[in-house]
Amino acid sequence: MDDIPRNLPDKPTRFMDQLRVFIRSKQLAYQTEKTYCTWVVDFIRYHNMKHPMYLGGTHVDDYLSHLAVKRDFSVNSQKTALNALVFMFKQFLKIDVGVLSFTPSSRPKTIPTVFSHEEAKSVIDHLHGRYKLMASLMYGSGLRRSEVARLRVQDIDFSNDCIVVRESKGMKWRRTLLPKVLVKDLAHQIDFALALHQRDLDEGFGEVYLPHALHKKYKGAPVSPIWQYVFPASRLAQDPRSDKIRRHHINESTLQKKVSIAISKARILKKCGSHTFRHSFATNLLRNGVDIRSIQEMMGHNDLSTTQIYTHVVGIQERGVVSPMDS
Repeated sequence: MDDIPRNLPDKPTRFMDQLRVFIRSKQLAYQTEKTYCTWVVDFIRYHNMKHPMYLGGTHVDDYLSHLAVKRDFSVNSQKTALNALVFMFKQFLKIDVGVLSFTPSSRPKTIPTVFSHEEAKSVIDHLHGRYKLMASLMYGSGLRRSEVARLRVQDIDFSNDCIVVRESKGMKWRRTLLPKVLVKDLAHQIDFALALHQRDLDEGFGEVYLPHALHKKYKGAPVSPIWQYVFPASRLAQDPRSDKIRRHHINESTLQKKVSIAISKARILKKCGSHTFRHSFATNLLRNGVDIRSIQEMMGHNDLSTTQIYTHVVGIQERGVVSPMDS
């Protein structure tokens, strides 16, 4: 249950608990909460456990420069740390850090590693059961690992050939492709999930977690088939938010491990993992002539420049340029 927010005191007194409460009041994703809190804790430790109330812009500059110079962090990591600290100071503590002048990271931005179609199929073929289907969705629909794990029955729109991704990164909703070749297997998986749900109901369980207190607004929703996870966990567990016994979705880290093993078996000698399927989805769409705006929409990117990085992956070898050795 790595996506379940930890319980917080009704009247938090510790600084980090207060920060978490504030982040949740802003309706930020739980992954954002975890990321921001990780950077804030590291910042506090770097400054010898001083309370951030007594720190400011020069301390932020010092820390961010340390990340770049001493710890050799990437541009993106430094940028994420900056976002976390600015959020804490400006929004939570109401402290203006002024104009920052830290040393930027010198590590160059890299282009994402992608699978060829043959490599992606080879990795998928080394997976079995629901993990094979989940990897196929990451490649065929461009889903993140967390998104495929959290799919609910109503998210699979068979009649419109699409998948609805709810509350993904940045709390956005989007639609993406439903590969026709996966329709039969997905229908079977949903039948399995609903049969498991019915068994849970028969045994006195069967409620699923709903976000944003929807269980209060829609009384029957927690036991409704449409809200059940497509890829349910193999066993019931206690939900730390309510102490109720529930069936959560499959663990994302388990999927990641299964994909890593499959990559090794397929003898793919690249720095890659489960997220490589998502990069490969975008790259192959670009190769097939899909316009960049449509790819941006399906990937759920806020900024077109994020999507445009895939134009660098589709390199000169695909523009008709031939090596002299091959002439």
